[in-house]
Amino acid sequence: MGFLSVLQISLLLFAVICLNYISSHNYTRVDYSRAADYSLSSWSVNYIKSEEISKRERPVKLTMVFRRSSPIYERVRVLVEEYERQSGGKIELEVIDPIRAVDRAQQFAAAYNLKLIRDMILIDGRPTDDTPLTTESQTGTPALNPHITLALVEEMITYAVDEKDQRRPDKFRGEDLLTSRLVESIEGKPKTLLFLADKSRVDADGEDSPWNNLSKVLLYQNIQLKPVNLAGLKEIPVDVNGVALIAPTYDFTDEEIATLEAYWSAPKAALLILLESGECPPKLKKFLRSKGLTPRKDRVITKEEMRVTTTVRGNFTSGISFLKGLEGQSAVFEGASSSIEVRENADDLMVRKLSPMPLIQVMDGYWGESDFGNQSGEISAGETYDSVRDNPLPLYIAAAVTRGAANDDRFAAETSRMVLISNTDFLQSNRQRAENMDFLAASSNWLVMRESLIGMLPRTIGTWKLPLLQAQVSFINRLNLIFAPLAFLLIGGLVYSSRRS
Repeated sequence: MGFLSVLQISLLLFAVICLNYISSHNYTRVDYSRAADYSLSSWSVNYIKSEEISKRERPVKLTMVFRRSSPIYERVRVLVEEYERQSGGKIELEVIDPIRAVDRAQQFAAAYNLKLIRDMILIDGRPTDDTPLTTESQTGTPALNPHITLALVEEMITYAVDEKDQRRPDKFRGEDLLTSRLVESIEGKPKTLLFLADKSRVDADGEDSPWNNLSKVLLYQNIQLKPVNLAGLKEIPVDVNGVALIAPTYDFTDEEIATLEAYWSAPKAALLILLESGECPPKLKKFLRSKGLTPRKDRVITKEEMRVTTTVRGNFTSGISFLKGLEGQSAVFEGASSSIEVRENADDLMVRKLSPMPLIQVMDGYWGESDFGNQSGEISAGETYDSVRDNPLPLYIAAAVTRGAANDDRFAAETSRMVLISNTDFLQSNRQRAENMDFLAASSNWLVMRESLIGMLPRTIGTWKLPLLQAQVSFINRLNLIFAPLAFLLIGGLVYSSRRS
């Protein structure tokens, strides 16, 4: 009996050790938070698993220098650990507490020539260890290598002013910042889109202006908007990655259209065009029509309970490579939208290797009203569909064009690409929707031929206030300070009394 008992206990301990060893190497991580706050979005995961990282010889090194007393320490630590876990060994993480590990923090600061240690994450994406840590800037002063980027704690949190004019934390944008800095460290410099400032009319005043919102979305994709005047520009520089035209109002000259045509005819051209509803300069409209896309001078509307609404509901089309994760899902564009005629599979376009394709198709019940409103611009509630004058379904409010052999892997990298959206109101802060920002980000990455970053963007984590009356706060304080200790004291007295008896 004694021998069998010892044998059974020994086998049980051996089984427990084996199970622990197996589970430590083979496990599944599950995020049980309500909004998956501790999981990476497909946008980040796709890039981490892309060839830019998976085929690197030197792992990317993430160094998290954070005080444990920081209120967001735990959230940031879990986030960077997910980057390391998803990379399969291609991202190496080191966590340094500058308060507890003073010597290591000083070594880290000396290695990267940092004068001030603060809560931050350093991303070292140098291709080899022999690549110097610092370079000389244009002013001759030493600067970090372009493949080394910093994500500061101040950039991870956005702030808002409440009704009492007090500045408080609003949203946590850690994943947005880390992935954009990761892309920047590996590429060495941001992609550049030329913004045709003299032909565009977009509001740039205020923190939440459409211009700032567009810039932020592109900046998180490591894409920089560079304003330039098309007038007098003989050709689009070859070192830019694309051209952005937002809400064009003023018409183009023949020379400017010739510049756009020459750019479009070159390999790897990229055009991002956002039109205001019903507004498209004549020569630009002719340019787009020759590529298979014709912006119509109408307004996409529907009638709900005898009320005209311009909020457009549609679906992302299927079969488009860069809409993976969005295809079939619904899209809502508030404000004003116009329809776009898309000449798919037209023989004359196929001869010129032009392939237009719709991106967002409007749902049933809508039509393109050609005579929307009256001369004062007010909405007329009596508008109804006219089969002669108005545009029927199918209607599209976003479309794309490729020029070249896009389906041939040998020449796909040389194709020219264009995305046209007939709505600019979705850039406004009060009209922004997650699916629209995902669509804009995916389109921008597709234009600059960076398919590895296409995916669903991370969702911001907000803060919520629990409204409590002063009487309720007082009751909670009394409960914690008086009644709860008295309850434990009473339970302890009862237990003591029962044992004495």
